[in-house]
Order: sequence, then structure tokens, then C-alpha cells
Amino acid sequence: MNFDQTETQKMIAESIRDFAKQHIAPFMMDWDEKQTFPVELFHKLGEMGFMGVFVPEEYGGSGLGYHEYITVIEEISKVDSSIGLSVAAHNSLCTGHICYFGNEEQKAKWLPKLASGEWIGAWGLTEHNTGSDAGGMNTTAKKEGDYYILNGAKNFITHAISGNVAVVMARTGEKGDSHGMSAFVIEKGTPGFTSGKKENKLGMRASETAELIFDNCKIPKENLLGLEGDGFIQALKVLDGGRISIGALALGISKGSYEAALKYAKERVQFGKPISSFQGISFKLADMATEIEASELLLHKAASMKNKNQPMTKIGAMAKMYASEACVKIANEAVQIHGGYGYTKDYPVEKFYRDSKLCTIGEGTTEIQKVVIARKILE
Repeated sequence: MNFDQTETQKMIAESIRDFAKQHIAPFMMDWDEKQTFPVELFHKLGEMGFMGVFVPEEYGGSGLGYHEYITVIEEISKVDSSIGLSVAAHNSLCTGHICYFGNEEQKAKWLPKLASGEWIGAWGLTEHNTGSDAGGMNTTAKKEGDYYILNGAKNFITHAISGNVAVVMARTGEKGDSHGMSAFVIEKGTPGFTSGKKENKLGMRASETAELIFDNCKIPKENLLGLEGDGFIQALKVLDGGRISIGALALGISKGSYEAALKYAKERVQFGKPISSFQGISFKLADMATEIEASELLLHKAASMKNKNQPMTKIGAMAKMYASEACVKIANEAVQIHGGYGYTKDYPVEKFYRDSKLCTIGEGTTEIQKVVIARKILE
């Protein structure tokens, strides 16, 4: 592997740092307190090419790969991981699903609006009673002539209220049958398609999370992605890339937490010298730095395999699991190094600490990643 950062990655990182300094950092705590989803910010990110990272240039996207994508999510998340989460969900889930499995007509219809940031995308798999057990979903899609009629609900959906379009998995066959589910694209404003309760969350509060509700929602058969019955298989492939997304999000939180802790440890003086000079603190920083390096290496290995279309389910799960668990530990240690100040909102580590926990849950819990890894190594 080539460990050198490309000129494109360097340019992306610099561009995001400048953008975040002007458009994110001054407002992020207000967004966090009020659970504000800053829609206009995502339109601006779209203008910069960060809402269609994988989308081919012919559909208005940036046409980049997963190494660049990690840089995008990581750099945004070093400042505000809520915004990083929303950019990740938009790119890898909704937009990615259409990009990978849509036909030419579907791609031409939806990708330009998503890639430009004009439209914001949502993706619906999880339900109230089917989290990790997605195969047991209750939302149904019954074909009637040239339409499918959807009934049911999805929860914990990013951009459920503000999203302009959603890719939704629904059951078209028997419950539990991996070929009994299909994927549909549904535009906001479709009769019978509404949003429900917005979740009041511990962290990631500027990233909108709510329900999607379908009440005799009538969808043209042209909105079916791929073949009927392929939805769950498609979703699993989308989640392979999604694991890199959450890993990159975790890496950004880890780096943001570490950099804040390192700065504070050098500046904070106790007993006549900086606390960084004490072994108890320096060893914490050493562990944090090492876990960041390990997370980054795993993620870029997964990215390399994904770019080459190689099977990367195992490595993707390993990268997501390790990076997310590491980021919770790193954020925790960052708060500890700050002492009492780390428990206040005057320093960024308090927010990183709250945001970090989502990474071990979203797009497959740590326990599910272990199931995936175990199955692969025992095949």
C-alpha cells in the first residue's frame, strides 16, 4: 500500500478546514443545543462537490474514490461529527444505493440533484422492532398494476424530515427471506409518505434523526431499484461501504479529541509544569495516537479493496468495529485529560464524547460486526 496522501486528498483536507472554520465552527454548539439541522450548509457542501463524492462526473458528481471519501468525512468530523454523519449518510447510503443499483434513467433523474446538494437523501432499513434483525422487517410493498403500495414505518432514519428523497427497503415476499425484500426510491411529497417523531439524542444532535411513515403510499414501478427481491442483498452491499463511512466518522472524532487533548496537556500547568510532562498523561496520549494510526490503516485498507471492487466485508467490519470502539476510548480519555473542564461545553471534548457513542451503534453495532467477522474467518 502507498501510505502517502495524494494531492487531491491534501486539497480536500485544506478546503474543508477553511470551510469548517468559516461555516461550521462558529455555529456548531448552537446547532447542538437546539438540535438544528442546518439544511443550507449541505447545499454549500454540495457546491463544493462533497455531497456526490462517488457519483460519476456525468451525473454532476466528483467521481472520486474511497480514500478521498475518508478524507472528506474525517476532516468534517474533526470539527463537528454531526455534520460528518449527515454527509456520510447522504453519500454512502441514499446516493450510493442509487449510484450502484439504479438504471440509467434513475441515475439521470436523481443523482444530479443529490450530488449538487440541491436535494438531501435519506435511507430506510431499520424499523422499531427490527434493528440488527433487518430481515424481519414489517414494512410491506404490494404490487398493484403499475404501482407498489407501501405500508409501515422506518425509524432512526437520518434526514427523515428534511430529506427530499429516500431509498427504502420493503418486504415484497415472505418475512425472513433474504430475497423477499425490495428497494424503492420515494420522493418527498408522494401521497401517503410522511415523517414522524424526531429523536431527542445524546449526541450527533445536529444530524436529523426521525421516522419515515408509509400509509398506502403509491409508488410507480419505475421507482424499483434493480429487480424485485434484490433489496436486502443490495442493502448489505451498501452497508459494506457504510462501514467505511462510520469508521471515517470515528477517525475524525478520534483525531479531533486527541488534538484537543494534546493541546490542552501542553498548556495546562500543575505543580509548576505542563501536565503533558507527567507519565500518567503522556501514556494516555501515546495510547490515543497509536489507536488512531491503527484505525487509519484499517480504514484505508478497506478503502483500497473497495476501490478495486474486491470482497471487503471482513476488513470493512474490522475497520468499523476497531475505529468506532477506539474513538469512544479516545474521546473518554480526552475528557479525562481535561479534568473538570472536559465536562463543560467550553471545550470541544465534551461534544466529541457524546457524539462518539453513535459510532459503535450506527450501521451495524459492534456486536454485529463481530458476527460478520466471525462468519468470514470461519467460512
